[in-house]
Amino acid sequence: MSDCPNCGKLAVKRHRPFCSERCANADLARWFEGRYRIPTDEAPTVHQGGGDPALDEEC
Repeated sequence: MSDCPNCGKLAVKRHRPFCSERCANADLARWFEGRYRIPTDEAPTVHQGGGDPALDEEC
């Protein structure tokens, strides 16, 4: 087994590559916050519509 990428403890099979559910959730939170991204000079893509009109309406 390898070490947990968050805390360095031994990873367990159930939460691999993490040591616990807590470390797995901490990593998932980083993904949701956008911390794991590749920097680029490109502008963000803007949705142009053209799909389902019900989904394109603003609330």
